[in-house]
Amino acid sequence: MLLPLALVFLGIFVIVALLLIASGTGASQRTKQTLTLLASALAVGSRELEDQMVDIRKHELLSAIPWINRWLLKIELAPRLRGTLYQANVNWTAGGLLLMSAACFVIPSYLVYLRTGAFFFALAIGLLLGFVPLVYVLHKRRQRFNKFEEELPEALNLMVSALRAGHSLVAALGLVGSESPEPIGGEFKICCDEQNYGLEMRTALDNLITRVPLQDMRIVTTAILIQKESGGNLAEVLDKAAYLIRERFRLKRQVRIHTAQGRLTGWILSFLPIVLGVSLYLVNPDNMSLLWKREIGVKLLYTAAGMTITGALIIRKIVRMDV
Repeated sequence: MLLPLALVFLGIFVIVALLLIASGTGASQRTKQTLTLLASALAVGSRELEDQMVDIRKHELLSAIPWINRWLLKIELAPRLRGTLYQANVNWTAGGLLLMSAACFVIPSYLVYLRTGAFFFALAIGLLLGFVPLVYVLHKRRQRFNKFEEELPEALNLMVSALRAGHSLVAALGLVGSESPEPIGGEFKICCDEQNYGLEMRTALDNLITRVPLQDMRIVTTAILIQKESGGNLAEVLDKAAYLIRERFRLKRQVRIHTAQGRLTGWILSFLPIVLGVSLYLVNPDNMSLLWKREIGVKLLYTAAGMTITGALIIRKIVRMDV
């Protein structure tokens, strides 16, 4: 019994150490490099300054642990994770997200296996909990996009007022970036800065769409690019686009109101078996432990889990409507 406990303790210690290294090592190394560079710059006439070569290339840090960073740079998953973390406005690295997912998978599955002895059941619990960090990131990403959609009509009205007052399109983008709240203010400010640094309007707007892949934002950028190529009254076009986005957002809220009962039913039917099973286990552990101590009980657990997941997906498909 002492060996499994020692292994669990060692695994927890290693994972916590890796997380601390991933969160703190990058900042300390950058601080040391900055101090070294300042010291060399202040040493006027030193030979080290003449031999020093400054690398101005942009390096992407996916993890503070070197071997994990090299591994993430080789696979295609890393850019997607980095983009998702940026869109969620979460100060994690792709390596940190993978480490947290691995910790949420290994520790619960091992503890459940020690308790029940059912390998596939422990594996299913580990997989379910291993996606918790990713689900949190996707939830933050959805919240940020929803807030962006709510603020977009007001930002377009501000651009319309600036254009009608005689400002250029770049100046109107900068006005939105400085006057609008986050997240829409920061994204438009980046777009304006890219314009000021020499990027073409199409490239800057494409980058904005990449950072904020929303249908409403695609409508706005398409209207701007069409007006830039064919001419016309851009203020009137943006005013109509703001009205269209506002009506579309109102319709989406009405759909969510009408499907609230179905969504609530899906959540209740999905989590009721889990809560009820845990409650019965706390009341009578010997009776509930028969589910994983006997072969027929394990089969029933797998069947119940599969039916619950299938029912939740069906309800989600029914209540989810694209507007």
